[in-house]
Amino acid sequence: MQRRLAVVLVAALIALVATVIPAASATDPLAKIAIAGAVGEEPTLDFKKPFATKKSLHREVVAGTGEKLVEGSKITVDYVVVDGRTGKQVGTSFGSKPELLPLDKRQVPAALVNGLVGASVGSRVLVAAAPKEGLTAGQQIPGVKKQDTLLFVVDVKSLRTPLKRATGAPVAPVAGLPTVALGPDGKPTITVPKPDAPTELVAQTLITGTGPVVTAGQTVTVHYTGVIWKSGKQFDSSWKRGAPTDFAIGTRQVIAGWDEGLVGQTVGSQVLLVVPPDKGYGAGGQPSSGIKGTDTLVFVVDILDAI
Repeated sequence: MQRRLAVVLVAALIALVATVIPAASATDPLAKIAIAGAVGEEPTLDFKKPFATKKSLHREVVAGTGEKLVEGSKITVDYVVVDGRTGKQVGTSFGSKPELLPLDKRQVPAALVNGLVGASVGSRVLVAAAPKEGLTAGQQIPGVKKQDTLLFVVDVKSLRTPLKRATGAPVAPVAGLPTVALGPDGKPTITVPKPDAPTELVAQTLITGTGPVVTAGQTVTVHYTGVIWKSGKQFDSSWKRGAPTDFAIGTRQVIAGWDEGLVGQTVGSQVLLVVPPDKGYGAGGQPSSGIKGTDTLVFVVDILDAI
């Protein structure tokens, strides 16, 4: 599933603060980069161009006073990205809402994870991502060459702690819809009934969470399992991968059945989605997942967080 451009840039890539980190030593290459602007304000970088490094580097420029970040944390950040070759800004989240960033090397380049782990909420961190990190591969960022070093200034806004599974009041099953059995950890097993699938989108709440209402434009964290109505075959599951997933909702970056079925639900809820082809992958289906253009899909989605 696609994600917002800013999130992709960070993945391919506050609060007040109390303590200023001592100045970098003269032998530290990052000491050559001057950063203007307070934490919470969009920073500007001044350095001799080109700036390049063969090994990714990081430095906590300003120390926060909040919780320490560990690998696996989910945080919200504001950031600026500058091309070390040209000095030009190639990305920023300032001026919009903070971005959600998982400190997980399966989802985010090691340079960013290594640079942020050990910092605290409220910190400002400078990361120089070497070309070998692959953030510039294929020149996916306009004006950036694959051999360029990217400079990130990251302000850590908050630490998020998503739910592990849906939690709230159970809702009585509706006759004719797929049934769901939950394992000890909350992992769902979906049983599809024999009657023909509905021709309209169904969004049936199975557990009503007590968290805030999900709104269009938010980034949600979910666990989900998807099966094909006709065969009952599972084609995708975040539970199987061992980690929830994050994506923008209500912005046409996921299938229409998810946009329409999850906006308006509450955090903590578990939702059964029955998605006809026109609200799913359309007439082309998704052959790589074994989904035909005529297949109706069934999802069980646990909404764990939304920002």
